[in-house]
Amino acid sequence: MAILVTGGAGYIGSHTVLALLQRGDDVVVLDNLCNASREAINRVEKLAGKKATFVEGDIRDRACLRDLFASNSISAVIHFAALKAVGESTRMPLEYYENNVAGTVVLLEEMRDAGVWNFIFSSSATVYGADAPVPYVETTPIGGTTSPYGTSKLMTEFVMRDFAKAEPKFKAIALRYFNPVGAHESGEIGEDPAGIPNNLLPYIAQVAIGRLEKLGVFGGDYDTPDGTCLRDYIHVVDLAEGHLKALDYLSKVEGYTAFNLGGGKGVSVLEMIKAFEKASGKAIPFEIKPRRDGDLPAFWADASLANTTLDWRVTRGIDEMMRDTWNWQSKNPDGFR
Repeated sequence: MAILVTGGAGYIGSHTVLALLQRGDDVVVLDNLCNASREAINRVEKLAGKKATFVEGDIRDRACLRDLFASNSISAVIHFAALKAVGESTRMPLEYYENNVAGTVVLLEEMRDAGVWNFIFSSSATVYGADAPVPYVETTPIGGTTSPYGTSKLMTEFVMRDFAKAEPKFKAIALRYFNPVGAHESGEIGEDPAGIPNNLLPYIAQVAIGRLEKLGVFGGDYDTPDGTCLRDYIHVVDLAEGHLKALDYLSKVEGYTAFNLGGGKGVSVLEMIKAFEKASGKAIPFEIKPRRDGDLPAFWADASLANTTLDWRVTRGIDEMMRDTWNWQSKNPDGFR
């Protein structure tokens, strides 16, 4: 039996595929490569010393999914495949709902027809919305999302919940993660955004290697210790290990449940800059700019449910995040290209 990983050539997906292969699982990767590189899987296979089955295809393509399930013995699906840029989603809402929500419905329908009932979903802290108190806990009501991206994750969780109520065989876990950063310690795989990075740390790293001139810090007057936003950063390898823990826990799940995966504390933008400068030995020029619409001053996770129930916790701190990011970026100044 194999694990199907949709979006498995992407940033978090590739690290999860590596973790699965390294512990001996058989893996099928489905990716349309719109936001990823086949080279990531090549490198994952070299690191693991084990091959994955790679299928270039789209979760919205029923014929592709039907053939994939017919050709492979799949026991569970880890679902990463999604469009993921918050800002872009406000300009392209229909594309986000069609890909992220409608695409997941197609995937679940084909899973049902193939008799595959185990499902791990890559969700997001954005489902808690703008008014949730911090730290975010799983018992906090979800909703009040501030972007089509966040709403697409929220809607998908509702789809999972309702499908689980209707189909007792369906076992599903939504993993709500916070801000994934870092790279594999080998420097062989890491975050490789297309175009200008949407996330903070890849932007900092590209400033450090000279691809970008300086960092724009959006807002320096928030009610935080240094005036910049606080976010909960989690090392991508810790996050990948969380997916394996969730996969192993699925047999105990009845229906649908959700877990936060985060570090449990907020780190400011300026603290991130200083930590990266320390790790890389590079000065990071930056400019304070006006606040962006939709940015929250501060949020972080309460991950105690994952700690106790999944026996999962973060083991890599800010120093490892910065070290591994710089190792990846300095070895691969142009990413996988």
